[in-house]
Amino acid sequence: MSFTPDIRVFSCHYTSQQGCVHEGKELAELGFPENVRLTRVTCTGKLEVVTLLKAFEEGADGVYVVGCPVDGCHNVKGSQRAAKRVAAVRDALKELDVEPGRVEMYHLPRGLHPEFIDAAREMNERIQGFGPSPFK
Repeated sequence: MSFTPDIRVFSCHYTSQQGCVHEGKELAELGFPENVRLTRVTCTGKLEVVTLLKAFEEGADGVYVVGCPVDGCHNVKGSQRAAKRVAAVRDALKELDVEPGRVEMYHLPRGLHPEFIDAAREMNERIQGFGPSPFK
C-alpha cells in the first residue's frame, strides 16, 4: 500500500520569499514534494504551540518549521522562539508515545536555496517511514 504523507511547513516570510514568487512554480520545478503544504508566516517566532498541534489535529502526518538562521534572524530572536516551541511539541508527542520526529525545526538562509528543497524531501522521507499519523 502506498502512503503519501500530508506534511505542513510553516516558513518565515524572509526564508521562503524567493520560493513563492510566481505562485511557487520554482519550488515544483526544483523537486519540492507536492504533498508538502507551505504556509508563510511573518515570523516563525509568532507561531504558537497550539498552531503546530492543530496542524496534526487537522490531519497532518508531519509538521516542520523553517526559520532564519539562529544568529541571523530578521526579527532578532524569532527563530529561536520557534525552535523552543517546536521542542515543546516534540516533548508533547513523546508523552503521547508518538514519534517526536514528526515535528522539526530548520534554520535556513534567506531566499531559495537547495536546503529549502532538501528539508522538504527529508521530512517527506522521514514521515513516509513513520506511516500515517496516529491522530487520524
